[in-house]
Formats: sequence, structure tokens, C-alpha cells
Amino acid sequence: MKNTGVLYKALNERILVLDGAMGTMLQRYKFSEEDYRGERFKEWEHSLKGNNDLLSLTQPHAIEEVHRKYLEADADIIETNTFSGTTIAMADYHMEELVYELNYESAKIARKVCDEFTSQNPSKPRFVAGSMGPTNKTASLSPDVNDPGFRAITFDELRMAYKLQAEALLDGGSDILLVETIFDTLNAKAALFAIDEIQEERNVKIPIMVSGTITDASGRTLSGQTAEAFLISISHLNLLSVGLNCALGAKQLTPYLETLSKNSDFFISAYPNAGLPNAFGQYDETPEFMAEQIREYADKGLINIIGGCCGTTPPHIKAIADLVKDYEPRKLSVVG
Repeated sequence: MKNTGVLYKALNERILVLDGAMGTMLQRYKFSEEDYRGERFKEWEHSLKGNNDLLSLTQPHAIEEVHRKYLEADADIIETNTFSGTTIAMADYHMEELVYELNYESAKIARKVCDEFTSQNPSKPRFVAGSMGPTNKTASLSPDVNDPGFRAITFDELRMAYKLQAEALLDGGSDILLVETIFDTLNAKAALFAIDEIQEERNVKIPIMVSGTITDASGRTLSGQTAEAFLISISHLNLLSVGLNCALGAKQLTPYLETLSKNSDFFISAYPNAGLPNAFGQYDETPEFMAEQIREYADKGLINIIGGCCGTTPPHIKAIADLVKDYEPRKLSVVG
């Protein structure tokens, strides 16, 4: 992993900025079913609209454009367009066979744009984070209320699916693997197990970001863990960072970030939504309002990596980047 040293150096010098929402930006293109299909999948037997990961193959210019806008907004880390890039999630579209290619090509697009920006300004290196979403199955909970012991997926099925995704993301040029939006820590453990296997097989150290999701005001993940329990259950690996994203706005996330920051020797990341969704499922927080809420994180020295999730756009990321450039990153007791 050639950029690992540069990444750790940057993290020790400043708060790094992660990009914002890919889905929010892609909605603006108003792509039709035909746009999702492109020429290659014109005759596909199943509906493909909504398969945003597929756009890396059928509308790569749009994915590149979104990445470019976030980099122009001063993001340091760009996430690949692969949130649903596992055989498990792609089964919804009968596209399991395309998983390696989807992840590989998505990573290549992000890599190309990041390298372009780094070469323009070598003092501000840009990094690619391979996005590994939670899948649409849970290993800890039964989807059937009448059969609490039933599981829709096994740990080993998750491990194999994540391993294929992770290998493709690395082969395409990712600097980091980001296991994100974790609502079930057992799913995340399968991803981490798979990444650890790759580290052994390839004899490399992969920077791993882990980001959980506190689903509501109870302060727990969907599978019932508190922030502290979540941290303990994933801390057996040598992670780059641990943090929280999605579900809540910046203000609501603060106490849980404080818990992670106080109890962890990893770098801490946060990328909240632009507030809570309104009655129409839209996010109303302006860039200025969101940045002002994130000021509390910076004032308290809670974060090393900051970005945005649902509802955030390049102006949100620009406002956050402008804010945190004046702050020191959270200090670690153990570094590297």
C-alpha cells in the first residue's frame, strides 16, 4: 500500500476531510431506466433503475464528475461508488457476476481523479477509500418475527462476499478500505475477517476505516450495541480509524463521538447526515448550519476525519473543510 505512510503523515498534521453523499448528487442527474442500462445492459431482463453502483460502468462520466466536485470542495478522501458492491446486494438486480468489475472500475475512476488533484498540489495528497456498505442482510437478527432463530445470511457467506469486493477495490487502486454504515457488527466482523485474510495472503497492511451507525435516540446500533460496545467488538484489529456515520445529524452524534474519542487509540471519523430527514425524506441543513454544528467536534478535539453522509453536497463539504482547517486534529496516545 504505497500511500499508507503519506496517509498517516497527513492524519498527524491535520483533520482530513471525507467527501459527501454520492446518492444525493446522483439524484440530480435524474437518470432514467435507459440511462442505468446504457448500451451494454440494454436487453437486461430485470429493472436496473436505482442500481447506483452500476453507473460506474454505464455512466462513468457522472461518477467522475461527482468525485471531481468533492475534490474541488477540498475533500482529502474520496469514497468509491461501491456502497452496494457485494454479491449479496447485487442479487437484487441479478448482477452477482459483475461484482469484481463494478468495484475494480469504481476504484479506478476515483483513483484517476485523486491522482490528478494530487499532481496539481502535491502538498495536499488525495486518497481513495473503497466503500464497503452493510449489505441488505443481517447476520445477527431474524427477518422473520415468527422465527427468531432464523438468519437470512451466514457469517461465511458475508465473509466471501466482502472478500471479493475488497480484493477488487484494492486491485483498482484504493488506499483505504472503509467498512461503513454498520448496523450489525457481526456483518462488519465478517468484512474485517475477510480484509485480514487479504492482508495475510498479500503480505500488506491495509488502512481500514470502520464506521458504525447509531440508529436512533437510544444510542444503539440496530443490532443493539452501544457506541462503547461497538468499539470494543471491533478493536481487535489494527484499524486506521473508527467512527460513526449516517442516521443522525451532527448535533445528535456528538455524545457518541465523545464516547469513541475517549475510549479509542484509533483515529476518529465522523460523517453525519445534513440533519434529520423532513416529512418528505429530504435533508434541510444548509452547509453553514451543518459546519457550525461540527465546530463542536473540532472545539472538543474529537475528530481526525470529518465528512458528510445523506443530504450533503460539495458546498457542505467546502463549508466543513473551511472550518476544520484552523483546528488541530485529535491527538492519539498511540500513533501509526
